[in-house]
Amino acid sequence: MKNKSDITVMLKEAGILFAITLIAGFLLGMVNELTKEPIRIQQEKAVQEACAAVFEEAASFEKMEYAPGEDLQQELSGMGVRIGSVYRALGSDGAMLGYVLESTSTQGYGGIIVLYLGVTMDGTLNDISILEISETAGLGMLAPEVLAPQFHDRKVDSFVYTKAGAAAENEVDAITSATITTKAVTDAVNGGLKAAQSLREGGAGNE
Repeated sequence: MKNKSDITVMLKEAGILFAITLIAGFLLGMVNELTKEPIRIQQEKAVQEACAAVFEEAASFEKMEYAPGEDLQQELSGMGVRIGSVYRALGSDGAMLGYVLESTSTQGYGGIIVLYLGVTMDGTLNDISILEISETAGLGMLAPEVLAPQFHDRKVDSFVYTKAGAAAENEVDAITSATITTKAVTDAVNGGLKAAQSLREGGAGNE
C-alpha cells in the first residue's frame, strides 16, 4: 500500500504533467493563429499565380460556385477525375473571357495529380499548370516540362495520348515509360474540358 508521501509525489508529478500539456497546447494554438493568415495568403497567391499562368489575357480571377451535373459527375468519377475550384477569368473591363478550373486525377502512378487549366469562351485550351504531382523521378515527374507544353493553345473536345508521335491536334506524345502518368494528366485535362463545356453551355459566366 502506498503511503501518504508517495501519493503526494504522484499528485505533484501529475500536476506538473498537466501544466506542461496545458502550456504546450496553448503555445501550439498561438502558433496556429499566428501562421494561419500568412499560410492563407500564400495559398491564395499560389492560386492566383496558377490562374495567371494558364490565362495570361485575364486581368483578374473571380472564384465561383460550381458543381457538375449528375451525368457529368458520373462520367468524371469513371475517369478518376474530380473538379475542384473554378474561377471566372475576367478582362480589364470586367468582360468574361473564360474559366480556370482545378482538375485532379486520382489515378497517378504515385498518387493524385492536381492541375489548373484555362479555357476560353470558344473552348480553346490556353495552357495547363501542374500544381501537385508525386510521380517517379526522371519519368512521370517530367510531366510539367514534357506533357504540359503539348496542351498549349489547342481547341479540341478531348485529347488522346500516343506512343507513335503526335500527328493530330488532339494528340499528345506520351512520356516514355510513364504511360500511367500520361493517362492521368490527359484524363484530368479532358475532365476539365468537359466541365468547362458544361459551364459555357449553362451560361454560368453571365450570372
